[in-house]
Amino acid sequence: MAESQPKILLIEDEVQIRRFVELELKCEGYDVQSAENGMEGLSFAREQVFDLIILDRMLPGMDGLEICRRLRKDSQIPIIMLTARAEVKERVEGLDSGANDYLTKPFHLEELLARIRLQLRLSQNKPGEELRFETLRMSLLSREVFVADQSLHLSPREFELLQYFLQNPRKALSRSQILSAVWGWGNGVQDSVLDVYIHALREKIEQNGQPRLIQTVRSIGYMLKESP
Repeated sequence: MAESQPKILLIEDEVQIRRFVELELKCEGYDVQSAENGMEGLSFAREQVFDLIILDRMLPGMDGLEICRRLRKDSQIPIIMLTARAEVKERVEGLDSGANDYLTKPFHLEELLARIRLQLRLSQNKPGEELRFETLRMSLLSREVFVADQSLHLSPREFELLQYFLQNPRKALSRSQILSAVWGWGNGVQDSVLDVYIHALREKIEQNGQPRLIQTVRSIGYMLKESP
């Protein structure tokens, strides 16, 4: 989580609620990105880095439950679900889909803000964080990596490289971005060194090149993405 000005994604189709919540969150010092439907919200969530998501359950295009399920396949970002339905069954469905918290409309702004602060604290202090993507699983606490539950041996640099990809799935990462994030600014490392590490990492996480998870993005760099 960012140390200052946490970034929040607000996915809400009701214009008045979306504008009100967005304005109040910005007044509280949060960096807010809004989406008005499910598909747009899911796209933002996968293309950008957020600290928390506020997600309406009933959305056009794709409902909140489905968005939760898809995000939970490879992300543990805190999600607060909003809904006009107060029945216990609805709350259970929301939590079972992957939401961390569930708030019924109409709600008091103070309560929403308190729940946001709580989820951000929990995510910041969460021990044994895991990163997941497809069959890949990485424990940041034990520094272990598994592919389909089979343990892999990675060098420290390979681990850091894979961690960077897992923290930025489905994003085209330039060579300079990767080198500065993994090797540090002004490292003097040649592009060819990155290519060597990418090749070695592919050999370890992909069986006979299938599925090709680390994909080359022409004229840019690389991307961690599901095989086409």
